[in-house]
Amino acid sequence: MHFRATGGVAAFVVMVAASGAARADEGMWTFDAFPTAKVKAAYGWAPDQPWLDRVQASAVRLTGGCSASFVSRDGLMLTNHHCVQACVQEQSSAETDYITNGFVARDRAKELQCAGQQAEVVTAISDVTARVRAAIGRTTGAALIAARNGTIATIEASICTDRETTSCEVVTLFGGGRYTLYRYRTYSDVRLVWAPELAAAAFGGDPDNFSFPRYNIDAAFLRAYENGKPIATSQHLPWNARAPQPDEPTFVIGNPGRTLRLITADQRNVQRSLVLPFVVSFLSEYRGRLITARAQNAERFREGFEELASIENSYKALRGELQSLNDETFATMLDAQEAQLRSSKTARLGRGAGDDPWQVIAKADRVYRDIFYDRFVLEQNSGFQSTLYGYAKTLVRAAAERDKPDAERLPGYTQASLPLTEKQLLDAVPVYPWLEQLQLEFWLSKTREYLGADSPAVKRLLGRDSPERLAATLVAGTKLADPAVRQALFTGGMAAIRASDDPLIRLVLANDATARAVRERYIAEVDAPISAAQARLTAVRFAAYGTDLYPDATFTLRISYGKVAGWVERGQPVPPTTRFAGLFDRATGQDPFQLAAAIDRARSSLSPATTLDFATTNDITGGNSGSPVVAHDGSVIGAIFDGNLQSLGGTFGYDASVNRSVAVSTAAIEAALQTVYPAPALLAELHRG
Repeated sequence: MHFRATGGVAAFVVMVAASGAARADEGMWTFDAFPTAKVKAAYGWAPDQPWLDRVQASAVRLTGGCSASFVSRDGLMLTNHHCVQACVQEQSSAETDYITNGFVARDRAKELQCAGQQAEVVTAISDVTARVRAAIGRTTGAALIAARNGTIATIEASICTDRETTSCEVVTLFGGGRYTLYRYRTYSDVRLVWAPELAAAAFGGDPDNFSFPRYNIDAAFLRAYENGKPIATSQHLPWNARAPQPDEPTFVIGNPGRTLRLITADQRNVQRSLVLPFVVSFLSEYRGRLITARAQNAERFREGFEELASIENSYKALRGELQSLNDETFATMLDAQEAQLRSSKTARLGRGAGDDPWQVIAKADRVYRDIFYDRFVLEQNSGFQSTLYGYAKTLVRAAAERDKPDAERLPGYTQASLPLTEKQLLDAVPVYPWLEQLQLEFWLSKTREYLGADSPAVKRLLGRDSPERLAATLVAGTKLADPAVRQALFTGGMAAIRASDDPLIRLVLANDATARAVRERYIAEVDAPISAAQARLTAVRFAAYGTDLYPDATFTLRISYGKVAGWVERGQPVPPTTRFAGLFDRATGQDPFQLAAAIDRARSSLSPATTLDFATTNDITGGNSGSPVVAHDGSVIGAIFDGNLQSLGGTFGYDASVNRSVAVSTAAIEAALQTVYPAPALLAELHRG
């Protein structure tokens, strides 16, 4: 299961982007720059504009960091089980455990609302580069970022005036080479329709994660509602429950979250020597604490499942990224690509506007190294995974930011983005005090460890308390688990915040100035110079390779092309498909290789030859989870849920010989709906279209 793309542990690694010349099957392409000629040269056929328009209108972005697609006329969406695990767990209890037992809504009245979830469909894509660049002009430092962000906020607010049903997002592409406005139709009422047992969706567990062959029914269905009724879907992908064919062309439509391809060698070194080793160690320690805490009783074991699954997934993904950067052959390839660009005749374009951009980035990286730990614990990941701390920080920041002109607000608090922030703040979700205390004491203890007990910031946070005692006091005393309390504080603004005696509100309020100071230094001395340098490097790349390039992943809508294919590993061929027969053979009866109870009961009715999962050469990354795999005829034949271990290096570069995406077949999903988890109404809807 790919790590989720937005927020949480996926945000640990600094996001900086660039792009170079694409090779066969490489690229996460924007819909307004689809490489028709490349696809036709590779496969003898390429989608026309009506085909692209249909699949674009069928594609969905889920705010939890995943993708989905409409597959019926009534707002039914196909995605992954691991993309809805938070919703499934929120709807579960000790008496009704949908994670373990699965969930099927027997009729639409039984579909369960997913708190904090929003479905977003792109309705328009437009280039606003000239407007943003004109606003930036010759500004530098913090003024550059202020001009850029202010103009973006103004554009978003002016285009999306109906904030109940639309949202706008201006996205920075090619490191500032382009700015693109994405307009979305939004649906804030998203409900769970079907999810299999965890043992079926995640067979093989963490040991099998990021590997192939796989034997998972990692699929789920959601439905978008509006005004209490399922939406009428203008476009959807026809359901096609057939096995994929070797070498057939495939298209993946989704929202890849983050790639760092062709960042400078200095930036890769920062990732290799500082960021990734730190985060991998950080997650490893937290994972150990979480496993120990879950083992204390059955209810904690159930409540902590989704948290552990997310952490283990991110830990393994980021460890794979680190291993790829430490691979000598892979690193040499990336360094050679940069050397080729630096020695090209076009490289002088990057130096024409001032200092050498590679040197500018290297200088900014030195500052970044100096402030990395402060930024990580005080601002970027303050509170770590704590839901309650997140509420407090959002409330304090929202109160302060709403008093400012829209163009001066922090991202996430502008007029265009505030509705989603408010929804995620106010929707009711279960909060587990033991888990909150664990998260807060871990964050506080690591803050003291990395900044030092004598740090003014640490003294301000802890006072004379230990991390453990302060965390216990905060969780015991806060009332922020109550949506009504959050609503009152949000509505009351800064006056209500300053009058609050909630200990978490008081903690955030007392420390927000320190966090903002770290943020401001990062913006002025790291983000701004790197942004300016990257814009100049983009001009170099365009001059060297042309503009027929794909930008780095930004959790916005992309399309990749490829084919159903295995690969050769350690001299042995890896076939591109798996079948139910392989699942039965692989099952040991012991977790995580225990056959799901419902599959075991239905075993005699399942065809062992039915394709379960398959691999393709499509270029994907985190955020593509749930993306439909679309065939030549525009029908859906699978849903992406993972990549192989080699694909983890895809964060930094793509190797068509070994990078593979992994999908669950619609044939397997159909078999499950027919035999394992009988859902005749859902099947009828899929086939009716």
